[in-house]
Amino acid sequence: MSPSYFLLPLGFVLALSPWASPGLSLLGGAAIGLAWGNPYLRITRKLAHALLVAAIVGLGAGMDLRVVARVGAQGIGYTAASIAGALLLGMALARLLRVQSRPGLLIAVGTAICGGSAIAAVAPALRAKEDEVTVALGTVFLLNATALVLFPAIGHAVGLSQENFGLWSALAIHDTSSVVGASMAYGARALEVATTVKLTRALWIVPVTLLIAHCSAAGGAGGKTAAAPKPWFIAAFLAASALVTFVPGLSGLGAPVSLAARHAMSAMLFLVGTAISRSALRAVGVRALAQGVLLWIVVAGASLVFVARG
Repeated sequence: MSPSYFLLPLGFVLALSPWASPGLSLLGGAAIGLAWGNPYLRITRKLAHALLVAAIVGLGAGMDLRVVARVGAQGIGYTAASIAGALLLGMALARLLRVQSRPGLLIAVGTAICGGSAIAAVAPALRAKEDEVTVALGTVFLLNATALVLFPAIGHAVGLSQENFGLWSALAIHDTSSVVGASMAYGARALEVATTVKLTRALWIVPVTLLIAHCSAAGGAGGKTAAAPKPWFIAAFLAASALVTFVPGLSGLGAPVSLAARHAMSAMLFLVGTAISRSALRAVGVRALAQGVLLWIVVAGASLVFVARG
């Protein structure tokens, strides 16, 4: 019997503990997945999604809705400009590096909006094949894992305030889970800013998916109009924040619920790590990885300059 049958449940329990960190949880899960594989893959994928939603809603309970609204309004200009720029640059790099059109577009969308969630939403509109989706998801996973470890160190090295680090991580890290993980390591204020801006960014999945579906169908590429995803968890995040902000009797629940959400986020990152395998990494390929890395370096570098300069 593979050691992962008992190491995976044990690691999950440890990731829920107060001593676990987001980065170590993700790396621990990836170590198990790469060494022995994940025998519970179908279950862990569903559980990871449920934990991500629960954690985001729980984090909302620890935030003041008035601050959330102000941060969201301030970050909308950065968000719109960076999404447009990342999409255009991503497709230009895909053509330059001769990456196939569908995985190239999926990598660009994942970088521009919110990683795996955006890739999963856009893939049906493009009628992307399973191996094409795997290439895009594998590329994004590798960069997410790298960002989770490197971003806090870079933020401290260049002297970013917590507000600026939260904004930078939301603009430059692909998945919401890694944004939250990196900002948690930086500080409470960074977490508040990063979560708010990233969730505002995630709302762009809907119009971008509809636009790509329309262009795919109009271009005769075999695409079809896909149903736009409904990110209800963002509404639930705002509702939890509103309840704690405006209902006096619930204000005391914010801190413990938010703490529990942070532990859930570490456990979720552990499960995400266990889903990566050697076969998935081999499927990425040099060209697609080069596109993802170059695009990410430009997006992260440019957004760091803009944020650092105010």
